[in-house]
Amino acid sequence: MAQFTSLTSRVVALPVNDIDTDQIIPARFLKATDKSGMGDNLFADWRYHSDGSPKPDFVLNQPKAAGRQILLAGDNFGCGSSREHAPWALTGFGFQAVISTSFADIFRSNALKNGLLPIVVDESTHQRLFAMVGENPGVELTLDLATQTLSFPGGSVSFSIDPFNKTCLLNGVDELGYILSFEKEIAAFEARR
Repeated sequence: MAQFTSLTSRVVALPVNDIDTDQIIPARFLKATDKSGMGDNLFADWRYHSDGSPKPDFVLNQPKAAGRQILLAGDNFGCGSSREHAPWALTGFGFQAVISTSFADIFRSNALKNGLLPIVVDESTHQRLFAMVGENPGVELTLDLATQTLSFPGGSVSFSIDPFNKTCLLNGVDELGYILSFEKEIAAFEARR
């Protein structure tokens, strides 16, 4: 997993509430056990016509979406069934963070385990960010994980993250990598037993 310390990026705004995991990555793509290529299927039913051609009006198919690493989504993002493929698809496309007013618990957990930072903001900030991106699609936001701060032109807000997941992201390790960082201590304990 890549280390996450801070990020400055333009934003893809997707003002849709209750985006579930089947919309993020349709069930027909869940056969894959490998993350590679998963980003091509992100929002597949919204991005592509039935013949596989891109829908030019969908935000991710527009040239301005290329290279943007922050997704600004509507309320209740990632609801629905549990599927680790959803954060795989988001990170495969290039997103490193998603901002919303709320996330489904299982999606949040899967996101953090896969290096995707879910940031919860209050409704007022959420509306302000959408207005900002609407007025200036080139606006950049900065996320600083160490200080847990989301900065934007004219202001900033703090966001919450539990200490364990913060440590893992800052060090670029998953749960297993975190445990393995104590390999010497574990070996010493086992030797004493």
